[in-house]
Amino acid sequence: MGRIVIAGCGYVGTALGSLLARDGHEVFGLRRDPSGLPPEIQPIAADLTHRESALLLPESLDFAVYSVAPDGGSPEQYRAAFLDGLELFLRTLRDQGEKPRRVLFTSSTGVYSQARGEWIDESSPAKPARATGETLLMAERLLGASGFDATVVRFGGIYGPGRTRLIQQVANGEARIDSEPHYTNRIHRDDAAGILRQLLSVPAPEQLAELYLGVDCEPTDEAEVLRFIAAELSQDPPPLRGPDDAPARRRAGSKRCRNDRVLETGYAFRFPSFREGYPEIVRAFLRARTAR
Repeated sequence: MGRIVIAGCGYVGTALGSLLARDGHEVFGLRRDPSGLPPEIQPIAADLTHRESALLLPESLDFAVYSVAPDGGSPEQYRAAFLDGLELFLRTLRDQGEKPRRVLFTSSTGVYSQARGEWIDESSPAKPARATGETLLMAERLLGASGFDATVVRFGGIYGPGRTRLIQQVANGEARIDSEPHYTNRIHRDDAAGILRQLLSVPAPEQLAELYLGVDCEPTDEAEVLRFIAAELSQDPPPLRGPDDAPARRRAGSKRCRNDRVLETGYAFRFPSFREGYPEIVRAFLRARTAR
């Protein structure tokens, strides 16, 4: 069994850490306030967004996972989390003489600017349309130049327990369906953690690819997802956006991402699409609403 540190042990990282601990690994979770980590993950308190922070990592690490989330959506917050934090983390690994067999980095499909429903895979050009996507791409390059054997996983929109924004919009009658398809790519939190676990479990990590797309098996027009959620709520589907409705918020490009490379690793999705993933989240939402 191995010793694994997860930097940014939050929504996905905590789920991953629990899986790895169940497998018998010794898992360390690094975050600002680690007091909420489950007992099977050993806590490390550190703020990676401060480049000059003192950071002490466990010794004899077999693997490292960098899976942070920014404090917000501004370019400055992305730079602090993904560039400043990653630079500090990598520098600390080098300074401490650590030689992990692999470093995993969680990025985003937001590095792609395709917006006409194009199919995307790992060979597709990444030309971000936003500064935040450019920051992610810069972080990927920083890792690639670090000298560590590394793998990047570009995740789609992560949903799961406790993430009820779309459900809330449908339940409140705020959701609107656009007349033109807007393809979205998502992945359940448990599958995001499961993919990372799968990559860490490969017997010969040097055979891993440098890049994987972490999305489920069905990129879907958002309108279809909204109609499905409405049906789970026993409500009428959201109406089409009319001329008097607020314009659609600025969203990431409409594209369809393939997960063939992840499937080739042997990973089996728990939630191959939103149809399997959303029902329990909706039921939990309804239970919580009834309990108020």
